[in-house]
Amino acid sequence: MTAQDTPSRPWHPERLAARLPYLRRRAGLTQATRAFFAARGYLEVETPYAVPAPGEEVHLAAFATARSAPDGSVEPLWLHTSPEFAMKKLLAGGAGRIFQLARVWRNGEGSATHAPEFTMLEWYRPDASMSELIAETIAFLRAVLPPVVTCRGVTTLLDRVEVISVAAAFERHLGIDVLASVSDADRLAADARTPRRPGETWEDLFFRLMLAHIEPKLGRDMPSVLTGWPAPLAALARRDPADARVAERFELYVCGIELANAFVELTDADEQRARFEHDRARRHAINATVDWPLDEEVLDAVAMLPPCAGIALGFDRLAMIATGAARITEVLWL
Repeated sequence: MTAQDTPSRPWHPERLAARLPYLRRRAGLTQATRAFFAARGYLEVETPYAVPAPGEEVHLAAFATARSAPDGSVEPLWLHTSPEFAMKKLLAGGAGRIFQLARVWRNGEGSATHAPEFTMLEWYRPDASMSELIAETIAFLRAVLPPVVTCRGVTTLLDRVEVISVAAAFERHLGIDVLASVSDADRLAADARTPRRPGETWEDLFFRLMLAHIEPKLGRDMPSVLTGWPAPLAALARRDPADARVAERFELYVCGIELANAFVELTDADEQRARFEHDRARRHAINATVDWPLDEEVLDAVAMLPPCAGIALGFDRLAMIATGAARITEVLWL
């Protein structure tokens, strides 16, 4: 083993040379993305990466940093896990259609499709319904990708799209009514004929079943759009006015890869505060040493949001799909 090959020195010119075809394609993908949104009247924005509150997702770990002021004071900050909070403040201020290619950080992540630092494409469209955002997302894929893509051994044709609800997916692949068991982990375990693990919540079991039985069936022959998420998993999405059991949220799968997560945005600040406080309590139960203040500004912004829908798409994963790369590291510059 040479010095260049040791784990402590992972970079070598030959490794970059091997990735350059993928990276050139990634650069073209970036240009095509900006052209797509410019043609649709979107404004490209940039928001801070180091923020007082990085997000409220229960299972995402943030990188800590700090800002030193000229007077010697130090302000604790975090590298954001998503630009969502900042972009909602812009929306509340009247920015209109906006998009961002943002660097984001999630500590402790790493796999063939995960990196602790990556690029998120996020866009928001005032007055858009979920069906309109789905249509725009598929139009974006068709604009920047070839009609047929292959990645990690899965070939997907983009000329058709499967739109399926979470309830329908669980019925099809597990034969159960997942909405009938919401918040009842014992019933979900019994319905799915799956032993419940010690301390496993309904949400934990839901995602275990998703990973084992649902996700492997999605986004294979064609893109899959998974809609109608159970209300406890709404995150920042509003409940469906036609069925309060579910939220207006969808996830997109292509080549068997989870590519994007989207919401018709919640505009009720009181409900959003309650959801944040619930998530904060769960996060503190997992790790009480990690804490940051609740972002009161984003709650103010939620109360002032226009009706809108937004989506976060993993741009590095999109580059994997565009190039056929097997690992996310193959489409990262360094």
